[in-house]
This record gives sequence, C-alpha cells and structure tokens, in this order.
Amino acid sequence: GGESSVNIKTLRKQVLLSAQLEPDDKDAKKSFKKAVKALEKEETISLLADGHVKLVKKKKEKKAKKEKKTKKRELTTTDEVSKGKNKPCKGNQNGITRMFVGNLPFAVDETGLCEFLKPESGGKDDGVTHIKWITDATTGKFYGSAFVEMSDSKSAAHAVTNINETQLMGRQIKLNFAPAKEGDIWPPKQKVITGGSAANAGDGAGKRQAGGSGVKAMGPKPDACVKLFIGNLSYDIDDEGIIKFFGTVDAEVKAVRWLHHKDSGDFKGV
Repeated sequence: GGESSVNIKTLRKQVLLSAQLEPDDKDAKKSFKKAVKALEKEETISLLADGHVKLVKKKKEKKAKKEKKTKKRELTTTDEVSKGKNKPCKGNQNGITRMFVGNLPFAVDETGLCEFLKPESGGKDDGVTHIKWITDATTGKFYGSAFVEMSDSKSAAHAVTNINETQLMGRQIKLNFAPAKEGDIWPPKQKVITGGSAANAGDGAGKRQAGGSGVKAMGPKPDACVKLFIGNLSYDIDDEGIIKFFGTVDAEVKAVRWLHHKDSGDFKGV
C-alpha cells in the first residue's frame, strides 16, 4: 500500500539484530534514535502518539504524481475535444474556430454578440465559448472589435459565410477567420476578457460590456496638442470623408493615420 506502520520498539529490535548488534546496546539505541529523527525530518517516516512509526510517501512525490495524472487527464480531454472541434469542413478547410469581428457598435455586450452568433451554431447556447474585446491597453477604451472563439469549426464557417457584412444594432459588421499565432494564450482562461488592464478593473461588469469599465476621464487639453483620436468609425471611411467631416466646422486636417490590428491587418474603426 501507500503507507504502513509498526511499533517503534519492534522496529528498533529488528534493525539492530539485522545489523548484528545487541538490542539492549545503549550506543546502538542512540544511533537508531538519530536515524529515526533524520528520517522524520525528511518526511520519510512519521512518529505516532501510540508508539508506532509510519512510513509515508514524500509530499513532493505525491504532489508530482497527482499533477502528472491531472495533466494527462487534461491533455486527453483537450485532444478528444480538439479532434471534433477543429475538424476541417466546408468553408473552413483549416478547421479554424477563432474569428475577428470588426465594426461592432459600442453598445454591444456579451449577451448581444452571443445571440447574434447563436443561429450559426445551430442555436446552441454555448456556440460562443470565448470573447476578447479589443481595447486600449491604457484607458480601456473599446476599439469596436473583438476576437471570438466558436464551439466548433462548422459554426465558425457558418458565421463567416452567412453574417459577414450583415447588420448588428445598425452597424455592418466585418467577420473573418483569425487563427491564433504561436505564443498566443488562446482560448483565454475566462470566457470574456478585454485587452486593457483598465477595462478589466472593477466588479467584473466591464468584462461583459464591450466598452469596459474604469475608463479614464478626459483630461485637459495639453499645450500645443493638435492630434485627435476618433473611434467607432465606419469601415467605408477614407481620408476624403474625414477631411470633409472636419471641413463642416472649418477645421483643417493635416494628416490621418488609420489603425489596423497587428494580427489580422483589419481596420479597427479608429
């Protein structure tokens, strides 16, 4: 078994006799006592109150075995799920389940986005397994886009084929496959996360709402500042459209820089 016990005096007698020493020899008894204390310190044995000594497995060995079993079980489960989840299918030959969704309305939240995608997974409540709102790393400001993990490759294929460039809350969304790159932590541990530390602050409400929480209030305009940030832009916008827009308030635009997502290259709407 994993552990056993024996009377300490019986054990001492057996050990001393096996070493061809007299059981009543005082020096031999002292040596045995030192050896027992050393083994107890190493957590190899444990002295009990009833005068017995128990042989135990080391905690580290137990922990290592337990972790090994857990890891093996997790790997087996992951492999089994992945085989079906990422199976190549029509419209998704690479079996991708991660998508980029752009041009989202600022009012969208987890419930709204999941309901929008639900028909593409056959009406399953768990059709969307993870959402990562793309936000500013410092302010938590929502960029109007997200990464979404679908429950299987077929659901992702239906979403890209059927609802790309359709309307969600009055905005034409853009949706395409976006496989995770090597080194990316995907899917995340939590079902819903944001890309910014500020948006993840608070009681958790920001993780459900795309706009996040903890967004810093606008400070006073810095001296000589002539740069503006504009969010939630239409995907059809161009330099001419921006220049005309500011022309209505007699403001001259010197330059425009469009922000694109570094992974997919898609326009962020800012």
